[in-house]
Amino acid sequence: MSETFMKEKPVFPLLVSMALPMVISMLVNSLYNIVDSFFVAKISEDAMTALSLVFPVQNLINAIAVGFGVGINAVIAFHLGAKETETASRAATHGFLFAAIHGIVITIVSIAVMPAFLRMFTQSEAVLQLGLRYSRIAFSFSLIIMLGIAFEKVFQSVGMMKTSMIGMMCGCVVNIVLDPLLIFGIGFFPEMGIDGAAIATGIGQVAALGFYLAAYLTRPFPVQMSRKYCALDKKLDLRLYAIGIPATLNMALPSLLISCLNALLSLYGQSFVVILGVYYKLQTFLYMPANGIVQGMRPVIGYNFGAQEHQRVRKIYRITLAMCGVIMALGTAVCLIASGQLIGLFADNPQTIADGQIALRIISAGFLVSAVSVTSCGALEGLGKGVQSLVISLCRYVVIIIPVAFVLCRIWGPVGVWNAFWVAEAVTAGIAVLVYRRAVKG
Repeated sequence: MSETFMKEKPVFPLLVSMALPMVISMLVNSLYNIVDSFFVAKISEDAMTALSLVFPVQNLINAIAVGFGVGINAVIAFHLGAKETETASRAATHGFLFAAIHGIVITIVSIAVMPAFLRMFTQSEAVLQLGLRYSRIAFSFSLIIMLGIAFEKVFQSVGMMKTSMIGMMCGCVVNIVLDPLLIFGIGFFPEMGIDGAAIATGIGQVAALGFYLAAYLTRPFPVQMSRKYCALDKKLDLRLYAIGIPATLNMALPSLLISCLNALLSLYGQSFVVILGVYYKLQTFLYMPANGIVQGMRPVIGYNFGAQEHQRVRKIYRITLAMCGVIMALGTAVCLIASGQLIGLFADNPQTIADGQIALRIISAGFLVSAVSVTSCGALEGLGKGVQSLVISLCRYVVIIIPVAFVLCRIWGPVGVWNAFWVAEAVTAGIAVLVYRRAVKG
């Protein structure tokens, strides 16, 4: 397969062809997140609270997998653009080996820290036990997650977006189908409650990895993972981590943010923790499709950067920004019109629904402007400028929003936390423009 189409095909059709499979798979992924939470919420509000409290650590594990995968993706795409196929194959091999090591370490650490982590946010023994049951099962699949996402990013790096899409959808569909069967014990399946939700997630991840492995072994592939490429390559390995670590931190920062906001909101009642958890599930329908566009952009912008096609690099950025902006505008409209119905999917308490409506409407004020930060971060990662991307994410998830939320909640209570979202998005968008322009000029 020739990858030269990435610098020859007109930019907009190219981005659509690369991004559309990712957007579709991300929408299915979003549906999985919603369905998972929907069924868990039917068990009890304690179960939904437990899921919300486990989510930051679950997100951190995915962040490590996807973040390092971004490093694999960027390095492979750059060397393919520079016509260095053997180096690209070495990058794929090393990336896969490191991903396996990450998976083993993370399995041990994540399960060990969960009791102490959950006790930081709840005094309820019921919530604690539900959270521990779910996390011990879900986190046992960390190695599978790491290997599956490493494969996903390798496929994306060579432009095989449809294969990546099918793999992601395979895992999500299996999860969606198994969720009600294992949670409620439909048919010959045993009723397993929150344990069933965790097992369904793990089986879905196994299914995705199985598909990627079969696809790699049964069709021609531009880069090869082989034992002959396993020898230490300090320069290459450092580059994988130089891009992967900032990308990981970018994606891990929401976990830190959610934990900090959970601590603030828990002072006002468990229902506000549930609302925050519901929001982060709902916003996947917005940010995952935008992330799908960014994933389609990354190999294209990295390839063209490696091929010294700087004019195309600029055009790729502008068109991606416009595409993300359209998604964010649609998301804003939905949250303003149907906020009550959305929260009502996960809560029965009228007060929780009313408070959730207020939260969604306030937070959605920052959706459109956030397209600037999302696009800039993705473009910088594709260009191999991970540190600059991290600067933007630090502003978005830590430096601005946490202090603002802390101050405003002292004035307005939980409503102050919701207002901190759009304030942070607006300020960060301005910073993102400056950081991106300086990085590209440099």
